[in-house]
Amino acid sequence: MVTPGHSLQENGEKPVEQTLTTKSKKTILVVDDDPQILAVVSGLLGETDYNILTAANGAEGLEQSRRFEGEIHLLLSDFQMPGMSGVDLATVMTLERPELKVLMMSGFQDGMLVLNEGWHFLAKPFVASQLRALAVGLVFPDRKSKFS
Repeated sequence: MVTPGHSLQENGEKPVEQTLTTKSKKTILVVDDDPQILAVVSGLLGETDYNILTAANGAEGLEQSRRFEGEIHLLLSDFQMPGMSGVDLATVMTLERPELKVLMMSGFQDGMLVLNEGWHFLAKPFVASQLRALAVGLVFPDRKSKFS
């Protein structure tokens, strides 16, 4: 499972298969206020040769999005963060980038999490293969993931 302080080797997972690492040039913006989660998640996705942008909070994520001149294919954001929430960030970004796919993640599952139509959810903690499979499925909707 991916939790703070754990790496792939500690989890016993194997590196990403070469067939999914063919320099996709797809960009993913990862936003999380927990520096360990941010590092682990961006590292896992970076191993699959995505272009990874990172931000430590919603405001920084929005700034990254506005500065980045290329297409951002996927926003992977923590649901609840201090200041600008992941939901607020995703709402603004999808207005500015209508083709953007959104994957929200959260460790809070008490009560109902409300997501906009077309957004996806990943509960923390999760295993690396879940994250990779969701990312591949959202960024490459016609490709079947070998991780599912």
